[in-house]
Amino acid sequence: MLPVTLDRTSGEPLPAQLAAQVRALVLAGTLGTGDRLPSSRALAADLGVSRAVTEQAYDQLTAEGWLEARRGSGTYVTATRPTGVTSRPTGVTPRPTRATSRPTGVTSRLDTGTPFFDPRLEPGWRRAWREVSVATPPRGYDDPRGVLELREALAARLGRTRGLDLHPDEIIVTAGTSDGLRALLPELRPGPVAVEDPGYRAAAETVLTYGREVIDLPAVDRVADLGPAVAAYVTPAHQHPLGRVMPAADRLALLEAARRADAVVIEDDYDSEFRYDVAPVPAMATLDRGRVVYLGTAAKSVGPTLRLGWLVAPPDLHERIVRRRTITHAGAAWPSQRALLTLLRDGWLDRAVRSARRVYAERAPRVAEAMSPYATLAGPLAGMYSTWLLPEPDARRAREAARTAGFEINLLSTYARSSGLTGLVIGFGGVTDAELDQALAALTGALAR
Repeated sequence: MLPVTLDRTSGEPLPAQLAAQVRALVLAGTLGTGDRLPSSRALAADLGVSRAVTEQAYDQLTAEGWLEARRGSGTYVTATRPTGVTSRPTGVTPRPTRATSRPTGVTSRLDTGTPFFDPRLEPGWRRAWREVSVATPPRGYDDPRGVLELREALAARLGRTRGLDLHPDEIIVTAGTSDGLRALLPELRPGPVAVEDPGYRAAAETVLTYGREVIDLPAVDRVADLGPAVAAYVTPAHQHPLGRVMPAADRLALLEAARRADAVVIEDDYDSEFRYDVAPVPAMATLDRGRVVYLGTAAKSVGPTLRLGWLVAPPDLHERIVRRRTITHAGAAWPSQRALLTLLRDGWLDRAVRSARRVYAERAPRVAEAMSPYATLAGPLAGMYSTWLLPEPDARRAREAARTAGFEINLLSTYARSSGLTGLVIGFGGVTDAELDQALAALTGALAR
């Protein structure tokens, strides 16, 4: 029997409670790699809950890479906590027909960054900006960390959705993920930065712009050594662009490699809200707050044009970033911060995420059904796009057919530097259902020839 206790009076679902406690047992070393867990049926009987509760918890932990189900044998632990990892940095005290409108004549982009926007949510969006118009802006430069009320709302949300126990003062509001990276890079010691390959193009370009060398970090392999890198930029919740979720064992290995290199891990929590099969995987920063710099964004839940994100860094980096932003008057736009605060307070953001998740869960299988006869899916069906592996000539031929039909689709090769991976990255958030069908028809028509 596992030493876990479920609280039926808590507002947290029982499967989530169970998953969190089993995860904590692994991290504490109580459960080690290779340990066999009770069957879902036996554990359900021990805890006095339905088998569905234990099955959901096991499914969640398996998706995260903590557990492995072996047919005919049982469920086993696959990852354990590395040495030298602290969950919270020292010096920080915790505080108790669907459509997407577009201008006429503009080519539709099936890209990875344009989210679905539910027209039914437009009144809430307009209300947020009306509140901004009657609010009193600061008379001078505001707090470089961002509007306090917004940081409080973000701390509550990140605790609820990403498992991060944060004080509002630990959060720095940024003008998006790239802005957070720009704020961080000058504060790192000299040296190159490892970036996933294939990976987020804006991150690699930002690192180069700041005069640092980019080291290619294989996106699908376990990292045992960071070499001379002073930081590693990763997207563990939904690897961009392959879609892979970084398994728990790989997360722990990367943290151990970072510890040996005295490097930081930069976690871009990309697309973390949009899992269809299980609950979102907890943020990597929950494993080591003293080693991980956490970057989040409102671009995929609200929209990229809002230009808002957030950064959580270990105390020494946090202080240096705030000091520099104070001197340079850097910060996110106050009106956008106030608007996001209203969207959070009204529950608008939660409704937007739920609505988009339903749409993506419906569209992803349609894309898979159309593309699977011609290409190989690179990762699980999650998020607002899927990536398909196929030879570069075939990918280019399909891309040109889609372009002729009025749709712009990205080549996987444009995300790769040394990996040599080729294929198509097909987004399905920023188009209508009819446009998606038209684009898929153009793609598959070209691939079938």
